[in-house]
Amino acid sequence: MKRYWLIFSQVVTVLLAIWFVLVTLKPQWMGPGAVWSGAVHVLQAPASAVGAVAVGSLSPAAKQAAPAVVSISTTRAAGPNPLAKDPWFKFFYGDQEEAPQGGMGSGVIVSPEGYVLTNNHVVEGADDIEIILHDGRRTQAQVIGTDPDTDLAVLKIKLDRLPVIVWGNSDELQVGDRLLAIGNPFGVGQTVTSGIVSALGRSRLGINTFENFIQTDAAINPGNSGGALVDIQGHLMGINTAIYSRSGGNMGIGFAIPVSTARQVLEGIVKDGLVVRGWVGVEPSDLTPELAQSFGIARQQGVVVTGVLQGGPAFTAGVRPGDVLLGVNGKTVDNVDQLLAAIASLKPGVAAGLAVERRGNPLSLSVTPAQRPSQKPAAR
Repeated sequence: MKRYWLIFSQVVTVLLAIWFVLVTLKPQWMGPGAVWSGAVHVLQAPASAVGAVAVGSLSPAAKQAAPAVVSISTTRAAGPNPLAKDPWFKFFYGDQEEAPQGGMGSGVIVSPEGYVLTNNHVVEGADDIEIILHDGRRTQAQVIGTDPDTDLAVLKIKLDRLPVIVWGNSDELQVGDRLLAIGNPFGVGQTVTSGIVSALGRSRLGINTFENFIQTDAAINPGNSGGALVDIQGHLMGINTAIYSRSGGNMGIGFAIPVSTARQVLEGIVKDGLVVRGWVGVEPSDLTPELAQSFGIARQQGVVVTGVLQGGPAFTAGVRPGDVLLGVNGKTVDNVDQLLAAIASLKPGVAAGLAVERRGNPLSLSVTPAQRPSQKPAAR
């Protein structure tokens, strides 16, 4: 009996030794999914699942949107050297030839016809614009039109089989929604960064005339301008345009123009060559206690007219300094941004109604807006 027990124990010992060697060196021989990890036996996804998208991955959104995001390279002819005619400068340095200046940015292909949306400041003053597609193709671009008031520009390229981004609805965005920023920061090549919607409706930043920015903490750096801000489905939500930075690089505060604005600009430029906006010739200010006291206004909120262009549409309609503007064509306005947007949406030459309060008395005036003159944005 003792002999049989000895043989049994030796056989078990040998089998355990063989099993240990196999699970350590050849785990695949032990059946699907078995892996030996130190002293813990764990399960691993079968080989067929390797490469599958992880739960919560933003890879599908990036794959959906990235092909439609392009890099933009611009060249500007060098301006004359202000010292070129100085005889002492020429004596010491000779005739200096200024080298052409280069720039970079990003853009988004928004239609099969080859229209590309980007920022106006990316292509402003450029003599040559080259587009580099995600698949490596290169082509020259033509400027169809620009809108400095929103810092948007529409380019056109002539290539077949163009990848086109899917438009989203920026009006449905909420603070906390996840986003991807896609562009070509610092010229390193197409880069995807992620973040969330930090705020909506950002304005009064002194960047553009009309501001209604999406604020995000997705990394945006020089070169990202004109690139895409997309949601987790890869749908276009905004055009990246500016950052708040003390160093020149990303600090987690970036701004994008919502597609609701970008689409209006695109359609206006493609149809008419420019964006047509209404203009009435008033200088508005948000009502403050100081202004209310100065003009003798009982209200504490609203938009007060601090100046009226003589001979302009508002002056002709009877608007005067000290009037409080309450509504435009039936739309209530509570601040300057709402007033500018409401007036800009008016069709030039078509009469519109103004709801005004003068010294506590409500008035209804009819104004015929003119076309808003193009304005150059403040230095960025």
